[in-house]
Amino acid sequence: MYEFREADVAPAGAHLLEELDSRGWTQAEFANILGRPVQFISEIIHGKKEITRESAAQIGAAFNMSAEYWLKLQDSFHLAKQREDGDAVARLELVRRRAQLRKMFPIPVLAQRGLVHPTDPDQQERDVLRLYRISSIDDQRTFGLAARRSNVAEPLSQLQEAWSVCVRDKAEIRPVSNYNEAAFLHLASALPKRLRSARDFAALPDEFADVGVKLVHIDAFPSSKLDGCAFFDGATPVIGLSGRGRRMDKVFFTLLHEAAHVLLGHVGSAPIVDEGNPENVPDADIEKEADDLAAKWSFGDGLPEAPARVNEAWIEATAKEYGLHPLVVIGRLQHDGILSWRTSLVREAPTVTRELQSWS
Repeated sequence: MYEFREADVAPAGAHLLEELDSRGWTQAEFANILGRPVQFISEIIHGKKEITRESAAQIGAAFNMSAEYWLKLQDSFHLAKQREDGDAVARLELVRRRAQLRKMFPIPVLAQRGLVHPTDPDQQERDVLRLYRISSIDDQRTFGLAARRSNVAEPLSQLQEAWSVCVRDKAEIRPVSNYNEAAFLHLASALPKRLRSARDFAALPDEFADVGVKLVHIDAFPSSKLDGCAFFDGATPVIGLSGRGRRMDKVFFTLLHEAAHVLLGHVGSAPIVDEGNPENVPDADIEKEADDLAAKWSFGDGLPEAPARVNEAWIEATAKEYGLHPLVVIGRLQHDGILSWRTSLVREAPTVTRELQSWS
């Protein structure tokens, strides 16, 4: 049984000639054994023709050797020559670097958003280092983060992390006043009664900037399942919204929830995640605190008991009593399971996608 050895790295034709010489066979005799033309054997010996699977099997049968042995001889020789080719080695290194970057970062999504170069790995790496604020792609990438997402039982995903650093990157160039916690509390608690239409969202970044909070929008990344986040960049709070859900009340409650995280001091050195099954979330109490404070800003001690059949008239009257947009009341009833998420009361509900995209 013949076994391949590293020392056997040579043109397959040279090995074939050695085998013929060791047996005292001429090329013509061997061609006759294989049922092939003499030219076929000559071209293999002189490297003008490669050994195919069929010819490897025939040569192996003639010498009582495996076909794999002859195919490996040929492939190993070609790979050895490739390793000596500087251009080929450089091309393979580019492949390795692209693969490493893609493994560690969502390069296609970042390239689509114009945040990294679409093809050049050198520029991609420089773009990633800048975006993630790291000195090497192997650096640990963490910062204090409270993220409102629907898959809270899972680790922060590559896309969720990327979305968050994009929020930070966009917030970096937004000028704001020094952070004033008391003024921010006053603003956040008053928002439910001030936001009466989708148009009111347009002015929010400037209002938040006046109290020292950076408010930015980054479109949700595909399958990222992330609604919003809050963190401190130095001494400045940052709140990011993805607009996932689009409906005015859903985006608004995410905004209030993230504001509550900041004001309750929840944003620290470890990520905090929201939503999901409280039994699976270690920080469920913290999430409930943020939800409760956001709800208190909107509904005080809570909505009145809903009738057995909630209708539009009751919604309108309740919204007027609390000074809220009717959709905010509907959203709360849906969250509490009193109304179905498919209720006809939300037909043609206003969205804030256009307003979020208008934020500079």
